[in-house]
Amino acid sequence: MKKLLEILGVIALIQGVAGLVHQFTDWNWGLVQRVGFLEGFEIYAGLALLALAVALFAAAENTKSG
Repeated sequence: MKKLLEILGVIALIQGVAGLVHQFTDWNWGLVQRVGFLEGFEIYAGLALLALAVALFAAAENTKSG
């Protein structure tokens, strides 16, 4: 369970950073800008993914190995 939470945390972290990088540099990578209903809210989605990543890492830290 710990490894799964860590993997999901890494994915959320990468996608959150990719969404923010896309907004500020117009690099065309990541999934946040490709989701239609998030149009105009990409920065908030990126920040939410970063917060989710922190929460997933904290949850992984509090679980037993396995």
